[in-house]
Amino acid sequence: MKSHEWKIEYQIPEIPKDLLSAGYSPLLSSVLAVRGITTAAGARALIEGEGELLHDPMGMLGMKQAVERVKQAIANREKTAVYGDYDVDGITSTCLLTDYLSSKGVPCVRYIPDRNDEGYGLNCAAVSRLHEEGVTLIITVDCGITATEETDYASSLGIDTVITDHHECKDACLPRACAVVDCKQPGDPYPYSCLAGVGVAFKLACAIEGDADAILARYADLVAIGTVADVMPLTDENRFLVREGIEQIRRSPRPGLAAMLREAGIEPGILSASSIGFTIAPRLNAAGRLGQAVMGADLLLSTDAREAASLASMLCRLNRERQSIENEIWTEAKERLAGSAVNTPVVLADENWHQGVIGIAASRLTEQFSMPTVMITLNGDVGKGSCRSCSGFNLYDALSACSEYLIGFGGHTLAAGLSIRKDQIDAFRRALGEYYLTHQPEPQPEVICDLLIADPSILSVENVRDLDLLEPYGNSNEKPVLCMMGVRIDNLTNVGGGKHLKLKLTAGDYSFSAIYFSHRAEEFHLHTGDLADIAFAPQINEFRGTTSVQLVLCALRPHDPCGLCDQILDHTSHCMRAACPYTPERNDFVRAWKNLGDNFRLGHNLESVLSSCPDGMAPEQYCICLSVFREAGLLHCDNRGIYGATREKRSGKADLEATPLLRSLRNLSCR
Repeated sequence: MKSHEWKIEYQIPEIPKDLLSAGYSPLLSSVLAVRGITTAAGARALIEGEGELLHDPMGMLGMKQAVERVKQAIANREKTAVYGDYDVDGITSTCLLTDYLSSKGVPCVRYIPDRNDEGYGLNCAAVSRLHEEGVTLIITVDCGITATEETDYASSLGIDTVITDHHECKDACLPRACAVVDCKQPGDPYPYSCLAGVGVAFKLACAIEGDADAILARYADLVAIGTVADVMPLTDENRFLVREGIEQIRRSPRPGLAAMLREAGIEPGILSASSIGFTIAPRLNAAGRLGQAVMGADLLLSTDAREAASLASMLCRLNRERQSIENEIWTEAKERLAGSAVNTPVVLADENWHQGVIGIAASRLTEQFSMPTVMITLNGDVGKGSCRSCSGFNLYDALSACSEYLIGFGGHTLAAGLSIRKDQIDAFRRALGEYYLTHQPEPQPEVICDLLIADPSILSVENVRDLDLLEPYGNSNEKPVLCMMGVRIDNLTNVGGGKHLKLKLTAGDYSFSAIYFSHRAEEFHLHTGDLADIAFAPQINEFRGTTSVQLVLCALRPHDPCGLCDQILDHTSHCMRAACPYTPERNDFVRAWKNLGDNFRLGHNLESVLSSCPDGMAPEQYCICLSVFREAGLLHCDNRGIYGATREKRSGKADLEATPLLRSLRNLSCR
């Protein structure tokens, strides 16, 4: 990985005394400070926020009308259909509202469209079938906000519609339903607009029941799963709901979830948001992607342990099948792009690609090429596409700008779906490329480090364990990425059949074990004894009765001193904590001065300056020496700063210890 692809903040924050006094560890306090939280009250609000984070559902636009219509259906025992989506958010939304209405005595029909035959959202054929079954009310969950024609069609058949959704509203043209509940619709005063579809369904149930705590006690697990799976921000209300749901699953998982966790080899007591995202969600998603979404819903609502075990086993088998199909599509798409410069969004189409899996392949291509990707499955003259974007590029706005080439589209900023005629694909590709070139996002570093660790002693078992208070991790509350520079590699070995890289590292006086999943030693051109930079998340490892800190790497490279050296030479004061471990002693200054010689001239850029660094001396230490010489008046510098500096003619000895820079470093070293 290239050095410019790492973003490292060399300004290590002061650890807020208020947080330490409140009992938070130095490591957690530092991470909180980086995230702008410097008071005990702010930390408690993030870490311990309770039910006061639940906003009044009646504050959501359209909720009053929705509650009135659903209560009418409850009173009259109307046959009602809950119409969902085939992804995890849609499945959990459907299960929640179906189960709740059934408990109220409503004859309830659960309808999840077939991804391959029907596609996303409300469709007229499904409405006709529901009409034939005697349905008089359709409640959509996680879909429906763009279903204007379908809602009108339902009305023509005498079916009322209540729309609950969380997707973007196209223009302001909303369906003419009895009620539209979507906190993203124009003019909605609800204080939090980032609920998942299951979050909106939960709010409807809370509003009908009039007792949010009771609904939370029944369905927090479903809300948590749908919210995490749909990658909603884990802030505000979502954070509270997900935390409550995880605790519910840990304490007493419903039979279907217990069976799935058992099948996946996960103990409910250690479940996390990551477990949901990487274990539960893919298995439920696999059902929807392969046209078996009902199986996922059956699992979640199962009350029979034997039935749940059978369903969990089938879902895991479907997930393995999904992985195989996905890998084939991804490999074929990569081969098509091989040798070509990918400078605009990728738009690929094929008649043989599985509609339910192309979204994952699109995500992988987006990650690989750092470029928005659209993958289209063709069926005759019409194609259905899954779209994924990268940070900084609003996919929904882009599709809106190119909508003249599309039959329809919908979704979010980073993910969307579309339908398109085959003969419009080339024109759409050109239009999307032209839009991208005029709306290019700023280049993003591949590694963004939240906190530079200058003192490795802070990575103690107690401090690392304390980071768990920041759970649940996810969108907008990511697991902190820490960074250490110039660690020594004592050993590196491929493990797990050669799939993963295990390392032994030394930082200062401390040794650490590290693991880098899905990477091999040969990728990095590093050897025993080399210095490296690492980006990582620390975790507690318990093995044979021994508890230790293990570093789970997310990036590794040969040590690159340039970033810190540049700031030291630029006299940037906020990098002092990062520079502190390189504080020179007297012999270091003597060595650096002798190395310069009598008639020296420093190089005119960083690279040439570092090339004059004495053998065996850390470049950072050498740059501190040069900056101290400058402050002591030993270097003659012009307006270019230290670059190009020459020896200053002066009489008498210079007091290096009196320079502001060295005094500052010495003070930091004494703390």
